[in-house]
Amino acid sequence: MLDIRQIREDPDGLAAALSRRDIDDIDEQIAAVRSSDTERRDAISQVNDLKARRNEVSKRVGELKRSGESADELIAEMREVGDEIDRLDDRVAALDASILERLLALPNAPHDDVQPGGEDDAQLLRAWGDPATFDFEPRPHWELGEELGVLDLARGSKISGSGFPVLRGEGARLQRGLINYMLDLHGSEHGYEEVRVPYLVTRDSMTGTGQLPKFAEESYQSERDDLWLIPTAEVPVTNLHRDELLGPEDVPVRYVAYSPCFRREAGAAGKDTRGLLRVHQFDKVELVRYETPERSLDALEEMTQEACTVLERLGLSYRVVRLAGGDLGFSSAMTYDIEVWAPGVERWLEVSSCSTFTDYQARRASIRYRPAVGEKPRYVHTLNGSALALPRVMVALFETYQEADGSVRVPEVLAPLVGFDRISR
Repeated sequence: MLDIRQIREDPDGLAAALSRRDIDDIDEQIAAVRSSDTERRDAISQVNDLKARRNEVSKRVGELKRSGESADELIAEMREVGDEIDRLDDRVAALDASILERLLALPNAPHDDVQPGGEDDAQLLRAWGDPATFDFEPRPHWELGEELGVLDLARGSKISGSGFPVLRGEGARLQRGLINYMLDLHGSEHGYEEVRVPYLVTRDSMTGTGQLPKFAEESYQSERDDLWLIPTAEVPVTNLHRDELLGPEDVPVRYVAYSPCFRREAGAAGKDTRGLLRVHQFDKVELVRYETPERSLDALEEMTQEACTVLERLGLSYRVVRLAGGDLGFSSAMTYDIEVWAPGVERWLEVSSCSTFTDYQARRASIRYRPAVGEKPRYVHTLNGSALALPRVMVALFETYQEADGSVRVPEVLAPLVGFDRISR
């Protein structure tokens, strides 16, 4: 959530930053918040003046009663004052709700380094590895997986509908090995604490990270219990410390978690839906950090490299791009996407998004820390990154390590974990 003080003190600067997200009516949205905030503060000022008047008159009423004089006129006046205070309090409560609703609907302001533009305007920052080449025509993963008996799209569709693939045998073991490999890497080498979190969360948790109210229609909900299936482990992990004040010794916080993820919108645009490219349920290993504001950008660079390390050890060619403002996630101030080369579909596929949310999520979820004993609490900066999302990593592995006979080699770092070095019929 944006800081209301920024809206009061620098509305033009905020509007200029948000305009890089290609939001047409941002000036009107900010003006509406400012108008409601001004009315709210005026009402509070009036209430304070009326309460001060009531206190003064109450003393006078007491004096009149003690002297035997009539205080009926002042008492009647105070009844009217009390009624006006009640009316103004109700108006302040209504304005508070209106302001909160408007603030929850406003996205985070992009960082100064984020340029305007859309999906095609991402900035290429670096690349690693040479894309795989073959002396035969490489095939897409859905052909390889189905012929090898490790990817069953038809039965997944029969069970749950399209977008719910089934992995079988060595395919299922390979994905489980990948999950274990990434959890161990981030825990032992990168210093993250592993956590196991619920996959159903409350409305407050979804609101805290910015999924609600914006993306309600794109999320799966258990209406009877008002619980929501998580779109990413970012939601429960970030909310672990919601409504908490952390001590100086508690920050930074680094968590890694595996979870399945559920997204209703997958493939809704009607493109890239074959095989594992876009699915409604998928597995992901997620990194979440709380950092001080001073460390936020450095932490983003570190987290991005930690995700890249997985791809390097798997021997997969990748590139890192910085998203333009119009392509940023709702809560993000800056995002690096990591894209891996998939030779069978001849495309770069996003396998990770690493983002700093500055204090946007922390304000929504009320996550604060005290920099030092006796100092005023501040909001943490939250960050998260996929490290990595499994479906497209599996796509890249199958298509990069395929052989002319239709078999698929297993990267050396994974073979000891899964117990085989090749998938073949």
